[in-house]
Amino acid sequence: MGEATARTLHDRTAAPPPTEDHADRPPTRRPVLRRLRTPRRPRLWFEILLIAVSYWLYSLVRNAVPEQRDAALRNADWIWQAERTLHIAAEYSVNQAMNSVTWLIVGMNYYYATLHFVLTIGVLVWLYRWHPGRYAAARLALFATTGVALIGYYLYPLAPPRLMNGVGFIDTVMVHHTWGSMASGNLADVSNQYAAMPSMHIGWSTWCGLTIATLARPLWVRVLGLLYPVLTLLVIVSTANHFWLDAVGGLLCLAFGFTLSYLWYGAFPFRLARQVSSRAVASNANAPR
Repeated sequence: MGEATARTLHDRTAAPPPTEDHADRPPTRRPVLRRLRTPRRPRLWFEILLIAVSYWLYSLVRNAVPEQRDAALRNADWIWQAERTLHIAAEYSVNQAMNSVTWLIVGMNYYYATLHFVLTIGVLVWLYRWHPGRYAAARLALFATTGVALIGYYLYPLAPPRLMNGVGFIDTVMVHHTWGSMASGNLADVSNQYAAMPSMHIGWSTWCGLTIATLARPLWVRVLGLLYPVLTLLVIVSTANHFWLDAVGGLLCLAFGFTLSYLWYGAFPFRLARQVSSRAVASNANAPR
């Protein structure tokens, strides 16, 4: 009887036999959010389409913002007076001095018109090709910077110094007949001339400069990366397209962009792995379409 009782207790406490073969069960897939936050190898067609559509939307929204001329001029007067109070209102002197050297200011006009786009696209291509593991995080920082700048254009219309009344700033594009500004000459009718705050020339150039300085290997390339936003600052002031404080606005937007990228990926772009891990590639390949 004791033996029967022992068997009964054993049968009650024993684990039930498995009802299915766990070896045949497919591996549990990671949660969707975690998968989205894992750097993956970028797809060329998607990136080209994303950049093209994003820039089209950026231009559309920026130029669709109401051109509140009176408010923009009042804000420009306020910025100018604030800078004079802070003793940093050097824009007029810089504008006049650079305009006196024709070859220099003409070069700055073309710099303003071209490098803003060419170098930014170039850095994106460089990241895509040689730093695919960091590409998505860096791209998110850039796109978030641009997105929050659009809010600034809407909430705070601001005339550039060259459009102010009674101060005497020189519109260097008009004077030297170059095409260094979307808001001068024939293009002025299709571009919002009162979207100077924040300066995306500074936001984008600083993004490029920091990316190059933290990821490039040759020292001279890293130094050039750091000098790029500094030179851009000189250009936007010399051509009377921005105040110094517009540059501060651009840096604040960039800080927001990098903060959002950090919160999403858990690290700044330069802290992420250069290449996408094989585990992430396999996981993304097995993800549901």
